[in-house]
Amino acid sequence: MSAATKRKHVVKEMLEDFSMPRIDQTIVKVLGNAGSNLHEIVTPAGQRSLASLPTKFRRNIWIKRGDFVVVEPIAEGNKVTAEIVRILYPQHIKEIKQSNLWPSEFEPKPIITINTDNKDSSHLSSAGEETDSDDDFDIPRNTNRPPTPDDYSDDETSSEDDE
Repeated sequence: MSAATKRKHVVKEMLEDFSMPRIDQTIVKVLGNAGSNLHEIVTPAGQRSLASLPTKFRRNIWIKRGDFVVVEPIAEGNKVTAEIVRILYPQHIKEIKQSNLWPSEFEPKPIITINTDNKDSSHLSSAGEETDSDDDFDIPRNTNRPPTPDDYSDDETSSEDDE
């Protein structure tokens, strides 16, 4: 099987073949890359450990700090205690939250902002949560690449042309 075909199947599996985490699986947050396909994770209970990335995901799927993944425990591991089974994308997290399986420890903390006007004096917003509610099933854009011309807004160029 060619590398492109393998990548296509792995990406399709990650995006379309979603299933809820089983009893023996845990949702964890990635704290960073520890090298050699190992990622530092934290469980909902606050325990830190390392999780390995299986061979089929390497060079096909990227994990960055702050992502959520589903892991299975490794019985014989001392430092490496889990293996990554699935990377959770926003649409997966949304489905898990709707099923009430999302750990409350990973819920964003609300930030209270106070408006000094005489209007409604306060409102709640979630920290770090985007307000976009589009249901994209695309892989997140690689932020390590410079923006392409498609990333720029057409509004900026159209206002300059009108003048």
